[in-house]
Amino acid sequence: MKKCILTALALGMMVPAVAAEDFDWSKATVYFVITDRFSNGDTTNDNNYGRINDYGSERMNAATFHGGDFAGMLAKAREGYFKKLGIDVVWMTDVYEQLHGWMSGSGNVNDFPHYGYHGYYPLDYTQIDKNYGTVEEFRALVDELHSQGIRVMLGANLNNPGYPTLLDAQQYGFASIGNVTDAAAHNSAWSYDDWAAGMGDWADWWTREWLRTPDEKWDESNPLTTTLYGLPDFKTEKTEAVKIPAFLKKKWAREEHSNDAWVNPTAATLRVDRDAAPADYVVDWIAAWVEEFGIDGFRCDIVEYVHLPRWRQLKDACDAALEKWRRNHPDDSAASWTDKFYMTGDCEFASIDRRDDYASAGFSSLVNFYFPKRGDLDAIVDVWQQYADSVTAHSDWHPFSYLNNSYNRDADPNRMSECGITLLLAPGAVQLFYGDESGRGLSDAQYNVDAAQAFRSDMNWNTADTALMSHYAKLGNIRSAHSSIGRGKQTTLDAHTCARTFGEDTVVITVAPVEGRPVPVGDFFKDGEDVVDLYSGQKLKVEDHSLKFILRGAKVAVFARP
Repeated sequence: MKKCILTALALGMMVPAVAAEDFDWSKATVYFVITDRFSNGDTTNDNNYGRINDYGSERMNAATFHGGDFAGMLAKAREGYFKKLGIDVVWMTDVYEQLHGWMSGSGNVNDFPHYGYHGYYPLDYTQIDKNYGTVEEFRALVDELHSQGIRVMLGANLNNPGYPTLLDAQQYGFASIGNVTDAAAHNSAWSYDDWAAGMGDWADWWTREWLRTPDEKWDESNPLTTTLYGLPDFKTEKTEAVKIPAFLKKKWAREEHSNDAWVNPTAATLRVDRDAAPADYVVDWIAAWVEEFGIDGFRCDIVEYVHLPRWRQLKDACDAALEKWRRNHPDDSAASWTDKFYMTGDCEFASIDRRDDYASAGFSSLVNFYFPKRGDLDAIVDVWQQYADSVTAHSDWHPFSYLNNSYNRDADPNRMSECGITLLLAPGAVQLFYGDESGRGLSDAQYNVDAAQAFRSDMNWNTADTALMSHYAKLGNIRSAHSSIGRGKQTTLDAHTCARTFGEDTVVITVAPVEGRPVPVGDFFKDGEDVVDLYSGQKLKVEDHSLKFILRGAKVAVFARP
């Protein structure tokens, strides 16, 4: 549907933006942000739980909390930052309260302290980490994004809680340790493996009833019976009832009423022992965020390490929770949306191929690790043809592609303009990683043993490449305004040109055009018909089934009827 409005970029240009009713997950443009690294809107919440933020250098601070929060994201949302980029979905890292302490930065190398700033080390699924903000700040952020027609995705981790840490051990008494100061200080000689092996029966932590622990012997060739990177894994296969761990009960009793500003009200009702297995508790705790805030989707972590029926259980619970939220908030702009709860996930070696097992478990996609990331305009039309064929072949499955993410900085930093073309004009759902559009660089963490932390540098607001941002905004809004780009049937016209059609919407895309060389349009536009290049604004007339494109130095043109 070619129904669009106009929104002004901060840079002064006008670009088309999609109407809310045109949304479909299969063509979504997703913006993945690490909340802690995006924007610090409230410096008063930067220090919590006895954590240390500054160990003296950028390399040592590679994995501390840097201050990004909901207040900062809300300010950017209100400025229209996401809407100006043509974003349909904001995916933010897990908001649950994280471990208070640090894990060794690179296993036994331990060259820096590694905190759970990224949301992958949950301590308490029932409340928000204070470093991110309060429940009401989170609600305001979600409501603001919804009011702009933007869906909200969070992470969902059924596989494991975080590592036990020295600081958490000291605070909750599950292992013998010194004082808070010593537990928070970095100790390069400390070994997690040696310490965890001496934790006895883990009775004062999550307990062996809940966890598969790294000191036990399991079949390491089977992802369902091994512990990833030594993380203690929830026994998702277990069906026998367990009690909530004693340390959590102690935590909740100690915090009674003092933490109300951070406790998810729906999740608070689930802080009781039930006739439930470990995964039953975790599924319900996670689904409570959907019921309380109207979260629209989850990106699920390392899905192959969790028994498939548990993912189906999560999907069903979240579908029900989202329906309940919509019924309970009839005046909210998002209450009229009819799309079901969305799930995608990381699975090693996943591509664009439909996976029947994961589709049956409730997934609509798996993150595609094989999208080309070199910005090769000479080969991309053939790649797009494969992706478009996949989109049109499956009504319940689509590619979910990216350039960079929190684990990999794969895209060529010197060709991010070309990479933006290949991704944002690709069929299926696509994911930008914060800073892809702004030229965000690596931090000094690139010199640590675990160089991946450098991919998660702070958003470069003060040094952003405004020309690159303008380029991404144009492409993102062209994509949003034309459903044929993400969902359409593709016809390849030559090595650099293709047509996409969806319903009444038709575009012809050409990459690396040569000035004066005719661009074929086949029968998709009629001779004598006026068309416009949505990227440059140039108007042309079709002659002899082609367009004579005359814009020098162009890398892309997207032709459509005015």
